[in-house]
Amino acid sequence: MTLITIDHVSRLFEDPKRGTPVKALDDISLNVGRNEFLCLLGPSGCGKSTLLNMIAGFDHPTSGTVSVGGQVVSEPGSDRGFVFQQPTLMPWLTVWENVAFHLTMRGMDRRERREHAQRFIDMVRLTGFENHFPSELSGGMNQRVGIARALLMNPEVILMDEPFGALDEQTKMEMHAELVRIWRESQATIVFVTHGIDESLALGTHVAVMSARPGRIRELLPIDLERPRDATSPRFNDYKRHILQLLRPEAAVAA
Repeated sequence: MTLITIDHVSRLFEDPKRGTPVKALDDISLNVGRNEFLCLLGPSGCGKSTLLNMIAGFDHPTSGTVSVGGQVVSEPGSDRGFVFQQPTLMPWLTVWENVAFHLTMRGMDRRERREHAQRFIDMVRLTGFENHFPSELSGGMNQRVGIARALLMNPEVILMDEPFGALDEQTKMEMHAELVRIWRESQATIVFVTHGIDESLALGTHVAVMSARPGRIRELLPIDLERPRDATSPRFNDYKRHILQLLRPEAAVAA
C-alpha cells in the first residue's frame, strides 16, 4: 500500500547573483509503500535533501505534488519525524529531556513525559544514560537520542538526512544494525538520504538512484537480500556493480 506519493516534482531555486534559476530536481515521480525502507542515493548536490525536505514539509515543489497518506504535504506534521545530519540536541537538557522535548512544549507533566520517553530510550538501547547530557555521549549515542526523539512522536514516516555521515566505519555498521532493528520494531516507513552505496544496500528495501543536478530518478531498485546483509556476498556485489554502472556516467560528465 502506497504511503508517500511524489508526483512529477520539480524544484527551481532563484540565483540572484547570476540572475537565472537553478533547477535542483526535474520531474521526480516516486511511490513509497507502507513499512518500506527507501534509500535516496546519489552524488552530492543532486537534490536528495531537497526531496526529503519536501516530504517533511520544510520546502515545497515548484511544480508537482508530494503526498503522505493521501494528503498533499503543505507543512510539517506529527505524522513525519525528522532525523538530521547532526543530532541538534539541546546541550543543557539530559537524554530523557531531549527525547521528551516536544511533550514539554505540549505542557505534559514531568512524570508522564519521563514515562513516555523511557520506552524509546529503551528501544534505542540507551537505558542507563537517561540523565546524561549530550556532551557526555559519543556521536553514535547522540544520534540514537535524535532517533528516539523522532520515534516518540509516533510518526508514520521517519525521514533521515545522512544521519551517520560523521561516524567512523565501525560505529556506522553498529548503527545500521540498530536502525534496522528499530525500523522493524516501530513498523514505520523510513526515507533515508545517503551518498554511500554500501550504506544504501545495507539498509534499504529499495534504493532510488538519482542523477547529478538536476536530480532525476535513474532507477528504483528493490533490494532482495537477507538480513543481516553481508557486504562481501556475491549478490550484494552484483547490486553494487549495477549501481556503480548507473552512477558511472555522472563521473564521466563531471570529469
